[in-house]
Amino acid sequence: MTAINCDMGESFGLYSMGDDEGLMPHITVANVACGFHASDFNHMRHTVRLAKAYGVKVGAHPSLPDLQGFGRREMKIGREELANCVIYQIGALKGFLEAEGMSLNHIKPHGALYGMAAHSEEAAHAICDAADVFKVPLLGMIDTLQERIYGARGHTMVAEYYADLDYGDDGFLIITREHGATDPETAAKRCVRAVQEGLTTSVNGKDVPVRADSICVHSDTPNAVEVARAVKEAVSPWLDAA
Repeated sequence: MTAINCDMGESFGLYSMGDDEGLMPHITVANVACGFHASDFNHMRHTVRLAKAYGVKVGAHPSLPDLQGFGRREMKIGREELANCVIYQIGALKGFLEAEGMSLNHIKPHGALYGMAAHSEEAAHAICDAADVFKVPLLGMIDTLQERIYGARGHTMVAEYYADLDYGDDGFLIITREHGATDPETAAKRCVRAVQEGLTTSVNGKDVPVRADSICVHSDTPNAVEVARAVKEAVSPWLDAA
């Protein structure tokens, strides 16, 4: 079984980002920004309320403290400081969840922090240090330090596949500052292959192993609603709300 998750709640102040309400009917899990790469206290609560209205589970989407770069630039931060940074953000979101009678479903690091946890032992352990506090599953990628260290630390990892990002020949995501539009039909076919075969095609045409416990669509992809709708329809036989 698989789920469909979306990185969302990324508006800030008067600045709008993504069509969260349009996306909610097509996802089962929301990764809500916690204020360090996007969002603020008003948008966090609004997104939690929106998810509750659609029966969508909510997890925290903490980031490096990088509003200017939308959390997509790596930073040098020690393990303890990074863990504190993540705990701070998750705690804020958890407060809004409790205010709405909801529970924290998972933790998914955002952007460059996600990439750092995949290849840096110190970053992966910092994420686990934060997860030790909240005791919920972590979203991550197979064949990376996320899978090895999260598991060794006793945390459940939900393996992600990305519907709207490219993969390199090494199986790692190609993370860019901005996302371009993605062809919905192509994305849907890739997701079905990831679920059925555990494979995806890299930018150079090489088959690389993946696992799609949960399929991610980004709310800042220009045609995210169309992509999410096509993906949900294609993977509906395997869809699970967990």
